[in-house]
Amino acid sequence: MSILSRPEFHNEEAAYAYVEARVWANGRVCPHCGEADRTSKMGGKSTRIGTYKCYGCRKPFTVKIGTIFEASHVPMNLWLQAIYLMCASKKGISSNQLHRTLGVTLKTAWFMSHRIREAMRDDTLGAFGAGGGTVEVDETFIGREPGKPVRRGVGHKMKVLTLVDRATGRAKSMVVDDLKIATLLPILKANIAAEATVYTDEAMQYDNLGKHFAVHDSVNHGAEEYVRGAVTTNTVEGYFSIFKRGMKGVYQHCGKKHLHRYAAEFAFRYSNRVALDISDVMRADIALQSIVGKRLTYAQ
Repeated sequence: MSILSRPEFHNEEAAYAYVEARVWANGRVCPHCGEADRTSKMGGKSTRIGTYKCYGCRKPFTVKIGTIFEASHVPMNLWLQAIYLMCASKKGISSNQLHRTLGVTLKTAWFMSHRIREAMRDDTLGAFGAGGGTVEVDETFIGREPGKPVRRGVGHKMKVLTLVDRATGRAKSMVVDDLKIATLLPILKANIAAEATVYTDEAMQYDNLGKHFAVHDSVNHGAEEYVRGAVTTNTVEGYFSIFKRGMKGVYQHCGKKHLHRYAAEFAFRYSNRVALDISDVMRADIALQSIVGKRLTYAQ
């Protein structure tokens, strides 16, 4: 049977129960006041699906409040379909494709996809290379910086910095305004443990990383050196190949104000991939467990 034949993808009540089981895994909590004991499900023919009453603050609530679903009129089962499709598509799925598949408007599909990317965003700091692990660091260039004319080279392109932890298989990508060490070093120190081994290419901005981390070494791509023993950036380069194929082949165009969410999407799927024993269903559940506190309005 197809995964998309499961009840939560077709029945809204089943979809609410599925989301509640993951968001309220430790018990139902009122998002208004934090009450965990005195809540009950509301009945009545006119009551919306999944509505509860809090007897602490006397307000009704659903599992949608305080999440990416808040104020959305899209049925919950369609939300679950969209999350699964985005999590299961290695190089992403366009808003146009979601629009045609889900039967919602293009504007709605676009907004849904950005909300889901927001849920995929990783806010944790300092975990890369913990315990002396190895972290590969590199940057790539894509699209065009707003207001900059197209010229030879990469100066007019947007810059994305990516870290890949070899031990955990996790990746994290950040959009940066420039590649000066004054810009990059605070980001690297915030995300990489001091005891880590850091591998980069020969770019000058990385020359003095050995002062801040236990070990720093590099390969010289300009001299066609790509591997020297354990020193290589091939892992992060492999990540960039997926990222660029998705951005150019599926999404085709992205403005800088939204690029950080696309970067988060690709890093999320890479950090929760099949090679790490995480299936498509598990990946969608991980995204679903991260929806709280990440509401995104259309204006944003």
